[in-house]
Amino acid sequence: MIFDAAGGINAEHDYDVAVIGGALSGAATAILLMRDNPGIRVLIVERSEKMSRKVGEATVEVSAFFICRVLGMTQYLNENHIAKQGLRFWFANDEVESLDQASEIGPRYLARLASFQLDRSTFDEEVLRRAAQAGATVIRPATVREVELNEGGMQKLEVRRGDETFSVKARWVVDASGMAALLARKNGWWRANEEHPTASAWSRWKGVKDWDGLELAKKFPEWASVSYGIRGTATNHVIGDGWWSWWIPLKGGDVSVGVVFDQRLVKWPEGGKLGDRIKSFLMEHPVGREMLADAEYVEEDVLWRRNLPYCSTTFSGDGFVLVGDAAAFLDPFYSPGMDWISFSATSAARLIAQQRNGKPMTELIVKHNRDFRVCYDRWFRSLYKDKYDYIGEYDLLKLAFRMDLGLYYQGVVEPPFNEGIEALTMPPFSPPSGRLFAALMSTYNARFAKIARRRRRLGMLGKANKGNRFLLKGYTLARSDMWQILGLLRQWAVLELKEGWKSWGREPEVARSAGAAREKSELKPEPVSVPVG
Repeated sequence: MIFDAAGGINAEHDYDVAVIGGALSGAATAILLMRDNPGIRVLIVERSEKMSRKVGEATVEVSAFFICRVLGMTQYLNENHIAKQGLRFWFANDEVESLDQASEIGPRYLARLASFQLDRSTFDEEVLRRAAQAGATVIRPATVREVELNEGGMQKLEVRRGDETFSVKARWVVDASGMAALLARKNGWWRANEEHPTASAWSRWKGVKDWDGLELAKKFPEWASVSYGIRGTATNHVIGDGWWSWWIPLKGGDVSVGVVFDQRLVKWPEGGKLGDRIKSFLMEHPVGREMLADAEYVEEDVLWRRNLPYCSTTFSGDGFVLVGDAAAFLDPFYSPGMDWISFSATSAARLIAQQRNGKPMTELIVKHNRDFRVCYDRWFRSLYKDKYDYIGEYDLLKLAFRMDLGLYYQGVVEPPFNEGIEALTMPPFSPPSGRLFAALMSTYNARFAKIARRRRRLGMLGKANKGNRFLLKGYTLARSDMWQILGLLRQWAVLELKEGWKSWGREPEVARSAGAAREKSELKPEPVSVPVG
């Protein structure tokens, strides 16, 4: 299908902005540009004839703010998608035999701030439709074959649509090509994050049990009664040593289930269909065994990706800017991808507007690149570096999660809610105060990882993974909630005095590789779909 605001396309026409990719990151950037720059000519080139489902179904508080209050899609989300009820985590050890015995972390009540579980195939279509309605020219299905960048001048794109190839010129190119990362790969900016060798396999499932249904309530009545909120519409995380899985409900009854694992710690099962391997892997966990007992995966919707994280060394120049996954990808734990889209799309639209308003670009480009480079590095080291060493430990992840969440609320969520969209032009950790918070978070993250590695060497992992349950009341945007962080820092200090001091100093080289034959995973080649946009 090909459509635009005027009903056609002039291949010789010049545009102010050409956007590569029409899913959320690209379409949202286009909407912001047209809203703040009347008369701007925007072209969106989308490779798909129809959007497909992709990972990134869960929003968190900042991305929900962006989608609801900036893009104005609250009513649409309420009518067509599922309101999310926070994050929930499930742990087990060799003594856990059933769902009710698994240790649990999650909210006791319903969420205070909005977030959603999205079917990206329908959601991305709606954002693109709104971009076209606002005046963008949209060509689909079409692919961008080449991009010729000219600093401070007109950029040239070679677009292929069916058997036809034509050129388009634009003052700016917005790369929203997703993990295809067209500009970063073409120009040699793309870098794998070799410090974080994670891989993932996922599918959508039918017949997954209802976390809040009568079957489980009758089977585990005490377990069902302790949570006052809703478990099923949370992003549930079933977790093991070195791996975790997401369980995300979608409108209509399907459930997105995916496994993410550190290839240094987990040997992925080999042989047979990938969907069968996902199920057999999760059925080893008592919670997964309960929930997937009668479930079947959708045959045509099974995907995997090895070596997930990467980052571009360049995010913008005078004539181009990278947004969303085209710029970088961290890790799906905590669902940061759509927050990254919120910050990068808002900043990209502002950068282009500044050029159109006659602002000198050199310093603005330097700042944009610096902010997002620092953001990615500090975000990774604060939250994800070596986290999979302790992700399967109930007590360590409980403490880390509570501190991570509290600092996220005060440092990242609070500014846009109280200051508005302008706060989204300051990526997390990039302001001067970000150095302090990054230092704190990376320190406790590294300490918990080191404590867990010692436990692994001594065969002491998972001791708290049976029969414990922590149901938190949650955070608000009140400044007084920061005092909770002080109490958690005291708990960290107690942990160091009781156990942590034993891991001070240099650790053995075999710390990570110790365990039950955990060789680096080698996933067998299977059809891969890399979504664009």
